[in-house]
Amino acid sequence: MIDILLEPFSYQFMVVALTTTVIAAIVCALLSCWLVLMGWSLMGDAVSHAVLPGVVLAYLLGAPFSVGALAFGLAAVGLIGVVRDRSAIKEDAAIGIVFTTLFAFGLVLVSLTPSQVDLGHIIFGSLLGVSLAGFVQVVVLAAVATTLLLFKRRDLVLYAFDPVHAHAIGLNPRRLGALLLGILALTSVVAMQAVGVVLVVAMLVIPGATASLLSKRFSTILWIAPATAAGCAVVGIWASYHLDAAPGGMVVLAQGLLFAAVFVVTRLRSVPAGRSRTNRAAQSVTDTQTASVATRPSATVPVAPTTRTSTASE
Repeated sequence: MIDILLEPFSYQFMVVALTTTVIAAIVCALLSCWLVLMGWSLMGDAVSHAVLPGVVLAYLLGAPFSVGALAFGLAAVGLIGVVRDRSAIKEDAAIGIVFTTLFAFGLVLVSLTPSQVDLGHIIFGSLLGVSLAGFVQVVVLAAVATTLLLFKRRDLVLYAFDPVHAHAIGLNPRRLGALLLGILALTSVVAMQAVGVVLVVAMLVIPGATASLLSKRFSTILWIAPATAAGCAVVGIWASYHLDAAPGGMVVLAQGLLFAAVFVVTRLRSVPAGRSRTNRAAQSVTDTQTASVATRPSATVPVAPTTRTSTASE
């Protein structure tokens, strides 16, 4: 039994894949707490898809993938802001326009150079082939993103809950929003090394959503999300070895299954509690009505006074 559990991690490439995935999962999970809270899940999808042309161009120019991906991720954030602020287009439409256009541009670049760029590695990741340079990029970018999130945690939490109050106490909501989007671009580049362009959005959404089902306190969510994401990374890598499946896909599948299990359990636990609260409320109303009836003074019917009419005898 022990051999089955430890066998995948006896190989160096599996250890590198596991370490890369755990690092990416933790930083994505931290950011997902804000994305889920603020309803920015679609923004994560947009940035993760928009980095594809940057990756292809960086490959063609011989530059590191992270440089091109980060440049196009920041460009996507800026374009979405320009379209949203300087036109009548709403934010969700601006996101859809920008990320689909950039993703299509990346696919065109790939199709024009089919012999030079492996589309599968870019879109679905290549965990088992992570180089030393790629691993160093993941560590550095993840450290930068995590440091920024933790250092500005209080300001970002206030911005997420009440940007008006944040502005009233001297903070700049636009700068905080730009900082959060910049961290999103960094994190997308980190996650791309693990699960590829397509599945990045899953790592940016599922951990935060799962943690929000387990707790309503943001401080608690901030440690539940990374813990569950790291656990799913270990399970996914281990399962991918024994099933000979794509490691990135197995990691995301593990996160999805965990979310489904937590959702079902929390729903089952909330139904009896909700019924008991309803029953207690109904019983309380009944008792109140009974008590009011019992203490109400009985109604008395007024009786007309009897008047005698005296007749004069003649």
